[in-house]
Amino acid sequence: MNSSKYVPERAMFIFAHPDDIEFGVAGTAATWAKQGCEVIYVVITDGNVGSHEAGMTSAELATIRRSEQTAAADVVGATCVFLGYDDGFLQPTLELRKDLVRLIRRHKPTAVVCGDPTLFFPSDTYINHPDHRAAAQAALDAVFPASEMALLYPDLAAEGLEGHKVNFVYVHWGQEPNIYVDIGDVVDLKIEALQQHKSQLGDWDPEEMIKTWSAEAGKKVGFDHAEAFRRITLKPVDREE
Repeated sequence: MNSSKYVPERAMFIFAHPDDIEFGVAGTAATWAKQGCEVIYVVITDGNVGSHEAGMTSAELATIRRSEQTAAADVVGATCVFLGYDDGFLQPTLELRKDLVRLIRRHKPTAVVCGDPTLFFPSDTYINHPDHRAAAQAALDAVFPASEMALLYPDLAAEGLEGHKVNFVYVHWGQEPNIYVDIGDVVDLKIEALQQHKSQLGDWDPEEMIKTWSAEAGKKVGFDHAEAFRRITLKPVDREE
């Protein structure tokens, strides 16, 4: 287990729903953005069934949740790409894989951050959402080998989107983490970003929970607050701190 001071030039965070990034990895996004990294959030679904409010429609909720996600990204210095898939029905299809390959080739991230597709039971009181698992599998399948194989999508190559090889994949909330990112200086930004998701939080204040989670991760490597990842190296960089 190691702490990491490496900051990618461009990082793409690929997750299923508005607020997934804020609950999980917005501290890493904020840390990297503060040090000059270009941070792109890819939000696959609009979270358009995530409400129990009487009279709410899926279309109205999608608009609300995109607005909240944009505000949350602004807090940490990220930009958002919305793919507009329906909440609750996500599958790691070939169509979704190609959508993600297109974005990876267009933005050329040096790092991709995603979830763990193998995680079903993160605790004794929670079953991981199937959309989370589908988004994670699609992200990994897009990163390797699809995004780097120019012959795989000749129509994308014809658009000028040649193959791109990602340097690192950061898998969050999975087994056997090997990298911890210090978020002590930005944990309050992470909480502020999460608080933008008012349609989901209501009157609940997530500060205690977020700080408890990040403190538990941080104590493993001597940080006050951290986020943990299993990092896979696909293409080493010349110099890493």
